[in-house]
Amino acid sequence: MPTIITQPKVEIDPDILLKFREQIQEAGQVVIHCVSTDSFGFGMHIRIWPTTFLLDQGSSHRSEMVHVENIVLAPNWQYLAPKEKLHYSLIFSGLPKTCSMFDLIEFGEGKNCFSALNIARNESDVYYVKLN
Repeated sequence: MPTIITQPKVEIDPDILLKFREQIQEAGQVVIHCVSTDSFGFGMHIRIWPTTFLLDQGSSHRSEMVHVENIVLAPNWQYLAPKEKLHYSLIFSGLPKTCSMFDLIEFGEGKNCFSALNIARNESDVYYVKLN
């Protein structure tokens, strides 16, 4: 079950963070910084389906994923070594101003899809989510 985290121990280059902040302010984008871990210790493959969206809980609005950083898109796979953590970012089109709560949902083939539900909206539209 995904866990929403508020203070991850992640070091991101300040120049990259500044670039993301500028893009968010200009385009109204939403950035989700994610961390995935091979918690079973056997190694695993990971990817993101292009059919990953943010769903506003208060309307039928769906924000589309417009860019990914440090993770591959399906149908490709990326290997995650035993106990390795992968930090990656998903960038979405903006949410409506009226949105106060949303869900991050990956719609793909098979049972390996994920979701992070009930994410409370903040002023920066930058979020941190741990996905297992």
